[in-house]
Amino acid sequence: MQISAALVKELRERTGAGMMECKRALVASEGDVEAAIEAMRKSGQATADKKAGRVAAEGLIGLAVAADGNSAVMVEVNCETDFVAKQDDFKDFADTVAARALQDNPADVDVLLALPFGAGGDGSIEDRRRELIAKMGENMSVRRFSRVAASAQVGSYLHGGRIGVLVGLATGDADTAKDVAMHVAASRPLCINEDELSADALEKERAIFAAQAAESGKPPEIVEKMVSGRIRKYVNEVTLLGQAFVKDPDLSVKKFLDNNGATVASFARLEVGEGIERKVDNFVEEVMAQAKGA
Repeated sequence: MQISAALVKELRERTGAGMMECKRALVASEGDVEAAIEAMRKSGQATADKKAGRVAAEGLIGLAVAADGNSAVMVEVNCETDFVAKQDDFKDFADTVAARALQDNPADVDVLLALPFGAGGDGSIEDRRRELIAKMGENMSVRRFSRVAASAQVGSYLHGGRIGVLVGLATGDADTAKDVAMHVAASRPLCINEDELSADALEKERAIFAAQAAESGKPPEIVEKMVSGRIRKYVNEVTLLGQAFVKDPDLSVKKFLDNNGATVASFARLEVGEGIERKVDNFVEEVMAQAKGA
């Protein structure tokens, strides 16, 4: 039978399960949400669902590079503790997911999770994720992935398994791509050049600098020069081509690329846990709350 997106959404919200698991359960129950939930609990999926609300801000960046060096994928896979992130099963999972994303080029994480985990096609990536949750006792998630392809070379760099960078070169060699990837890992540029900065972001910075410069009491024409200088400095600080190259601060990245006959077409940077709000437990408050409730 036809299962509506609204039914799948409802089941996902109530169970925390993946999209494909919810759809399969609804098909089996002929659209009966309550029956689907009961069946999912009986199958053991409730073990994973109970952990779905726990914050998973640790983890690894999995990486896969095509044999021709022209494309690569990195994926952020999260867990709750650094201890689990160091386990071989978790590392193998992250790398296998990246390899599958490179091979099948899924549109989004939901599609990625529905892909077969192994070459034989027995069980999906989502199935394997749930198996690992049951085995290791922690919430885990495949949070996001990035794919970079380039006509010349894709350089990759992993720093401690927690920061991953892909750099695509339109011209240039593998060594140059790797050096730029290391730079991106360290310097966190927002974009390649000034043209990629949003007008709103630049205007916001200009307004801040103008307000600061106005307090100097200098004539308007001097204030305008001060603001222009600050804007130029800001652009150089946040754009890849404007930044000082980490391996030789006397060179800008643009100059380094020019010296090596290279041009950057795109880049991506992922850092484990970036943007995830981590819960900070207060032991004293927790004990007091329990005492009051006793």
